[in-house]
Amino acid sequence: MNTTRPEPTTPEPPTTPRADATGTGRIVLLTTSHRVAPGLLSWPAWQALRTADRVLCSDGAHPQLPYLREAGTAVDEAAPTAQELVDACAGGRTVVVVATGEGEPALTDGLARLAGSGRVAMPELELLPASYDLPGARLLDLVQVMDRIRAECVWSSQKTHEGLAKYAIEEAYELVEAIEQGDRDELREELGDVLLQVVFHARIAEEDPEAPFSIDDVAGGIVAKLIHRHPHVFGDETASTPEEVKEHWLRTKAIEKRRESVTDGVPLGQPGLALAAKLASRVHNAGLDVPLPAGEGIGYELLALAVRAEAEGADPEAALRAAARAYRDAIRETERQLDR
Repeated sequence: MNTTRPEPTTPEPPTTPRADATGTGRIVLLTTSHRVAPGLLSWPAWQALRTADRVLCSDGAHPQLPYLREAGTAVDEAAPTAQELVDACAGGRTVVVVATGEGEPALTDGLARLAGSGRVAMPELELLPASYDLPGARLLDLVQVMDRIRAECVWSSQKTHEGLAKYAIEEAYELVEAIEQGDRDELREELGDVLLQVVFHARIAEEDPEAPFSIDDVAGGIVAKLIHRHPHVFGDETASTPEEVKEHWLRTKAIEKRRESVTDGVPLGQPGLALAAKLASRVHNAGLDVPLPAGEGIGYELLALAVRAEAEGADPEAALRAAARAYRDAIRETERQLDR
């Protein structure tokens, strides 16, 4: 059960249970998130637990049970049927059911059937979230799933950084294509595929015998980098324009990397137009006046176009892809005409 704001609380002594004038009682289905540390429950959840006449849980290994018992809440390990649960509420009693991770679908379906029959006086039924997911909590699920796949899948268990490298490139291009096409569903899916590559590589890195690291190390590193390179957000610096932000970024990056040349760190394996534009960007940001190398042929002509595009604030790779898509459409139209 997800919501946006957790309510950290501490259990207090029980108060008088709420009376039920009808005598049919009350069932509270208490749901918790496995992505939050056990025992961190909302105040309404603690109130329900401490004032209940009976607390049930069908899973004896439920992670919440040790903490509930430590807080003085008696929990019976039982899996009642819907009718048994209704009977337990007779006389106005309140029964809290600590739900398992699946949410007790068999029990709730049975209660729905009893209520629909019209032959049973039903207790009041309340669904009460006891703990809440924080933003980013589903990333924990991804890490757990990746752990299991790495251990049990015969394909994934044999993969190396080198063997996966091509997929990172493919997924990055597919993400760019989704962005350029403006397809929101495709964008969400491709972001997930790129994220998978990061988590997969981090999982493989844990097994390195000499220099292992985990997804937590990866996340910790980028968090530290972001904080350091945004002194106008996390420090005493000020920046009122995007240009000033970029200046902070480049200055702190230069201090971190201690590079001998503005070309250090530019991957030479990237597509040619992107490489040329990146080099031109480094030259521009450094305030250097570097003439283009003299030469003849299409390569030098493309270099000049890429440098010109960067100077005009355009992405030559994106521009060429857009033109190539227009060319593809023209090819298909010609083919359709020939078919007719």
